[in-house]
Formats: sequence, structure tokens, C-alpha cells
Amino acid sequence: MKTQNTTIIMMIALIVALGGLLMGFDASVISGVVKFIEPEFELTKLELGWSVASLTLTATLAMMVAGPLSDKYGRRTVLRYAAVLYAISAIGSAVAPSFIFLVVARMIGGLGVGASLILAPMYIAEISPPAMRGRMVSFNQLNIVVGISLAFFTNYLILQLGKSDASWAINLKFDEYNWRWMLGLETLPAILYFFGLFAVPKSPRWLIMHGETEEAIKIMSRFSDPSDAQKQILTIKKSLDQEDNKQKSAVKDLFSPSLRLVITIGVVVAILQQITGINSVFFYAPMIFEQSGLGTDASFIQAILVGIVNLVFTILAILFIDKLGRKPLLSLGVAGIAISMFVLSYGFNSATYSFTNESIAGLPETAQQEQLDALVSSSFNSEEEMEVAASAIVGDAVYADHKNDFIKASIHMNTGLILFAILSFVASFAISLGPVMWVLFSELFPNKIRGIAISFVGLINSAVSFIVQWIFPWELDVLGSSTTFLIYGVFAAVGLIFIVRVIPETKGKSLEELEAQLVK
Repeated sequence: MKTQNTTIIMMIALIVALGGLLMGFDASVISGVVKFIEPEFELTKLELGWSVASLTLTATLAMMVAGPLSDKYGRRTVLRYAAVLYAISAIGSAVAPSFIFLVVARMIGGLGVGASLILAPMYIAEISPPAMRGRMVSFNQLNIVVGISLAFFTNYLILQLGKSDASWAINLKFDEYNWRWMLGLETLPAILYFFGLFAVPKSPRWLIMHGETEEAIKIMSRFSDPSDAQKQILTIKKSLDQEDNKQKSAVKDLFSPSLRLVITIGVVVAILQQITGINSVFFYAPMIFEQSGLGTDASFIQAILVGIVNLVFTILAILFIDKLGRKPLLSLGVAGIAISMFVLSYGFNSATYSFTNESIAGLPETAQQEQLDALVSSSFNSEEEMEVAASAIVGDAVYADHKNDFIKASIHMNTGLILFAILSFVASFAISLGPVMWVLFSELFPNKIRGIAISFVGLINSAVSFIVQWIFPWELDVLGSSTTFLIYGVFAAVGLIFIVRVIPETKGKSLEELEAQLVK
């Protein structure tokens, strides 16, 4: 393929994948917000989880209709509406006067997340030649992690601007409106995405499905030599004709015996990607680091480090996904996820708890200093022991209201081990389940049902993500950090067995070849 043609494909893929950047930013920016909205709106742990997970709930709903809508109106058109929803959500979240208003604004953004998460990789797969499809589709995951990293960085930047003595920073009220600025910054890339999509052509496969073959040939000729374009068009038409494309696909078609293998793989991988806890780390990173005894600034800095590692290893995945293949990356990465979560669980389980005069002084003034001084002479081997002792001194109600403050004031652990385990987990995810899942989704399903199939497994993926995000603060509060991360590790170990035994290799094969192999 000519360099010029490759460049055109890359540019189009990068523009479309900007939806991934918005998705990553929109989802992860809340990690810096939760610390401030919890006291401002007086939220319970489940309400706090809802403020994070509400976006994913509507993203789940959007995934149910994004594929079918794109089959009818086009991938590009639906993505433009997604860009508008992102902008509305950013502005609404920034000016939210109440918790309910904030949740509604976040849920509007979730509609954009659901649409772009499904349609961006689908579109990119449909314009990319088989030899470079893995890399091109992975651009979407790359942009997601860029968005996540950007959210971590801007959150920390706004936190520092809130402490600045510069007149412009004071006038913009970065201190008073810190979390509002964090949420509102998304407006700019949303506008850029909307206008950038005008430079993107319609999907050739979608055009052929709607009988616009001549237009499809013109577009495909931009990406490859005219003779190759003609061959690809004929291959697509033959596949669509054989499937009787005029008959509308439905959800019930997904459960036909011929599709049992590909649907099973899609569902299991969709669940595995989220149930191993990735969004607990991305969306609550500062909270997790503060649980290990770090201060606010240090926890935000380490969250940036999480974003950088995620970005670096996603780039490595893009470089190797078409060389090593999908299955080796999945196997290596999920094994790393399991080990990292077991180490993380061990690190929190081996923590000890004791108070110093300095840490006591930093606790909220909810008890007499003489009462708190009684804790200084004690040492505890577990969080439960510390909780019993502290509750006996300050009272159950006071301890319950300030549990996190007491944990942060007393915990002593190997923070280097915790940081290493979290970064290893993120690296393992970024080189495997992160980009590879969406590549598999774009490859596994036959042309006729690809839109509705990706919506279906994307719906399951998002639903699991919603549950994990929603209950994570509650899990930390009730089960503790060690047990929570141990559960994630067990799920990863079970998923690794499935990957090794069931999932086939798909690299280097056309969508039609994969269909012939997997759909019996």
C-alpha cells in the first residue's frame, strides 16, 4: 500500500478515535472530583458511587441502540450527535447546582460515551485493510488512554492552580470551583470532534449495505489502489449477498447455534475486561492512593503516573498486536492482571495501624483531644482492630462519618509495593484487554449482524462496568481493600483459563475469512 494511502487511513482513524479521547476524559475526570463533591453534597458511599457510575448507565443504554442507528443513518452521523452530547454534558456538569443536576448532566455525556465507544472502532475496522486493521482499531483505545491521562493531568493542574497566587487564577476561582473546572474542560475537545468529523467519509461497507456501490468505490480508492479497491468491494458485496442483507438482523439472530462460539467469546471477554477492576483504578485512583496513607497532592501525582503507564503500554500493544497476535497479548496481560491484584491484596492485608501525635492533630475536630490522645499508645494489626478501638473512644457515629480520615491517619504499609502493583495492573491491562477486546469485537462478528452484535456485547461490558464502579466505594468501606482486590484477582485467573482454552487467533485474516472459520 502506498505511503500516501496509509497516511490518509491513519488521519481518518485518528479523527474518528478522538471520540475515544472524549470517552476516556469524560469517564476518568470524575476521579479528581469525588473528593470534593462527597462533602459538598453530603453523599453516602453508594451515592458517591452513583456519581461515578451514572455516566456508564446511560452509556449502557446507548450501546443498545448505537449499532442499529448507525446501520440506518451511518456511523459518521451518529458520532456527530455524540460530540454534541459530550459538550452539553461538560457544560451542565460544570454549572451543576445540586447532586441530582450533576448526575443528569453526567448521564447525558454517557449517551455520547456509549455511541462513540461502539461506533468508532466499528468504523475504523470497516475502512482498514486486514494487514493494518489491528493497529488502526487500536487508535481508539490509544485515544481513550490519552483522554484518561489528560484527565489525571488536568485534575492535578487545576488543584495546583487553586493554590496559585496569580491574579488570573484567583479571578477564575480555581480554588473555589476546582471540581467544576475539572468537568467543564471537556467542552473544547467535544467541539473539535464535532467539526473534525466533517472531514471523515462515509463507511464503504455501510454504503454497500445501502446500495451506494459507486460511492463506496470512490472512497475505497482513496485508501488503496483502484484494483485492490474493486476486489475489496466485490468481496464485501459477495459476503453481504450471501447473507441476504436485505433481511433485517435482530437480537434473536445472535442466539442462533451458528453464532454460539463468537457470541460466547464476545460476552466472556466483555465481562472480563471490567470485572477485573480496571475502572475502579481509573475512576478512583486518588482515593486508592489516599487509602495507602498518601496526602492529596501525592495521590493526584501518582494518578498521573497511572495514566502515563497506561499510555505507554497501550502504544506497545498497538505496535505488537499485528505482529504477536491477539491471543498472546491477552494471555500475557490477563496473567499479569491476576498477579498484580494478588500482590495488591497482600499489600493492603499486611498493613499495620498506629497513630502519632501529628496524625491525630490532622483528624477532624469531632472528639476531645484527650480522647484521641489515648489512641497514640496503641498499635493494631488490621483495620478491623483499629476500627473497634477508635469507635470505642470517639463513638460509632463519629467514626463512621470519618472512617477514611482515621484510616489515612493510622495506616502504615509498603506504599512502594502498592504503587508497583497498581502500575503493573494498569500495564497488563493496557497491553491486553484494553485494546485487544475492541479489535476482537470488530473482527468476530459477521457483516450482517456486526452492528447489533457489537452493541450487545458492548452493553454487557458497560453494564458490568457500571456495577463495578457503583459498588467500589461500598466495597472499600465494607469489605476492605485487601478483599476487594483479591476478588478482582480471582476473576482474572478464571478469565485466563478461558482465553487459553477457547479464544482463537484472528490476526492477518479478512473479516470474511474469520466469518467462514468461526460461524458454522
